[in-house]
Amino acid sequence: MPDPLTLTVSLRGTREVRGNCQLFRLTGLLDAFSEPTVRKVLGKYIEDSHKNIILDLSHIDFIDSSGLGALVQLAKQAQDAKGSLQIVTNPRVTQTVKLVRLEKFLALQTSVDAALENVSAR
Repeated sequence: MPDPLTLTVSLRGTREVRGNCQLFRLTGLLDAFSEPTVRKVLGKYIEDSHKNIILDLSHIDFIDSSGLGALVQLAKQAQDAKGSLQIVTNPRVTQTVKLVRLEKFLALQTSVDAALENVSAR
């Protein structure tokens, strides 16, 4: 059963453990307002629990440069902890990531199942 995450008014989420991964499903806006909370909350989970993170952003309505910055920082934090960050996207998120040429750094996935396979193949 997923645990609800208290993030911001404009961003909601859940967390569940799947094998050696933590799966976070976020909905709403990943922007300058929500970015500090996302970085703090997810960063704490990376420190305290499984280092492999799947971030399901398939239901994100909007992401801005602050949100992208949070993704980069979380990916680096997971890598430093010998884990990984897999990002499940939607067309809007993928377009924004590609616009700033981060698609080679951020592991974009088309589904949670694909992300889980990618983690287990590591």
